[in-house]
Amino acid sequence: MAVSKSTLSIVLIVLGGLSVLFGTVLVFVGPIIIDDQIVKNVEINPNNGLSYTMWKDIPVPFFMSVYFFHIVNPDEILKGEKPTVVQRGPYVYREKRWKDNITFHDNHTVSYKEYRQYFFEESMSVGNESDLVTIPNMLVLGASVMMENMPFPVRMLLSATFKSFEEGPFLTKPVGELMWGYDSKLVDFLNKYFPGMLPTSGKFGLFAEFNNSNAGQFTVFTGQDDIRKVHMVDSWNGLKSVNYWRSEQCNMINGTAGQMWPPFMTKESTMPFYSPDACRSMELVYQRPGMSRGIPVYRFVAPKTLFANGADYPPNEGFCPCRQSGLLSVRTCRHNSPVFISHPHFFEADPVLLDTVNGLRPNEDEHGLFIDIHPETGVPMNVSIRLQLNLLIKTVSGISETGKIAEVVMPMIWFEESGYIDGPVLNTFRTNLVVLPMVMEYMQYIFIAFGLAGILGAVLLYVNDKVRGLLRLFCMFEYFTYNIFSPTIYIGTSKNRDYSENYNQKCVYTCSFQISRL
Repeated sequence: MAVSKSTLSIVLIVLGGLSVLFGTVLVFVGPIIIDDQIVKNVEINPNNGLSYTMWKDIPVPFFMSVYFFHIVNPDEILKGEKPTVVQRGPYVYREKRWKDNITFHDNHTVSYKEYRQYFFEESMSVGNESDLVTIPNMLVLGASVMMENMPFPVRMLLSATFKSFEEGPFLTKPVGELMWGYDSKLVDFLNKYFPGMLPTSGKFGLFAEFNNSNAGQFTVFTGQDDIRKVHMVDSWNGLKSVNYWRSEQCNMINGTAGQMWPPFMTKESTMPFYSPDACRSMELVYQRPGMSRGIPVYRFVAPKTLFANGADYPPNEGFCPCRQSGLLSVRTCRHNSPVFISHPHFFEADPVLLDTVNGLRPNEDEHGLFIDIHPETGVPMNVSIRLQLNLLIKTVSGISETGKIAEVVMPMIWFEESGYIDGPVLNTFRTNLVVLPMVMEYMQYIFIAFGLAGILGAVLLYVNDKVRGLLRLFCMFEYFTYNIFSPTIYIGTSKNRDYSENYNQKCVYTCSFQISRL
């Protein structure tokens, strides 16, 4: 049975109205539903399989790429000439991280220790751990600077100690030994008679204390009571602040532990985090939007003020005594050794630093650090943290091993810790926290569009039906009017009668044709 156009119009109006109503409700309710799902998925809760697994075991590839500054003119440096270095590497290590000793507390916080292990990846490296590299001997040149204010006889005794253990100002050793430790009679002597003087009780290496270790006990907020506080550090090793620096602000433990951040970030947001390795809190700032493996992200980078000195940026005065901008002294938290942190190749540092060493070529693409983060969830999608370790070297009277070395902050190594979400974890993340919320957001507009289209179709059907009716009425009026008055007007000849019949047929045909087009 055919459905009339009037009935069809009513059905379309009802369905269209309901669709518009539902879509309008989704406009207001949809974001609330999406935000609620994000909150449930990003809070630290063992019942949240996806986010809790990502937080606890970090099931994504993490790598540490290490670059050495190989010294090509050690003899000339001892004569006071400018150091010349050649970058060697990268030597890439796969990094395994996991959290242990996880304890949830009643105040919506959780405590844990994060452990890390490193495994050499020769296939990703340029060279292997047996490559020989020449760098400054920290035991000699570092200790010399540390002892420069001691009485002259003490410095002479230190120099004699270096000679007795055959320790020179520079050392050439395999990469693996420089990284994870090498045997040294001097180290054994110091650990035996001066325990605690060195950061390690075993072999001495640049990263000896990092492998198979943890960065201390973090206590962070779970976000179950306030999602704005999720991952934010409540304490580190039981401390609310540290005492390494000269101001209360610089000693504050701010931000997260550097792995995840609270959700709903904007371009005005910053990314604060506490780094035990740098002994301080740091903060990244928004740079630009982008895409990472099909997921929209915000890129956050280090501001130029991160390692600025107190003269260029007064809030950093608490990190002083300072040298040129671009350097952070960590001697207060690294056994008083004259070690400085900077960006690789002195990127964004005072140009004076570049003039003291040959072979440095800084650029943002290779040496700038960044984090690409999904702003709605606060989950980093792509991370590249790049830092450089430098040693202050200079001539110290009474210690002949220092020769005539000109005072210089000497680059030793720089490293990049990088990681990105990929594989099944990426697919699950994209589905649960990106695709589904996006579909829900688009559905509200689709319902409104279909609803408006239905209402418009109903109006057109209604207007069409009314026009057809009016046209029929007009044709009937014209037909009967003509037949009533035509006998009077055209009475008489056969010619007039033929014209009358032709006109009737033309009128009926024209009206039928016009109606059929509607």
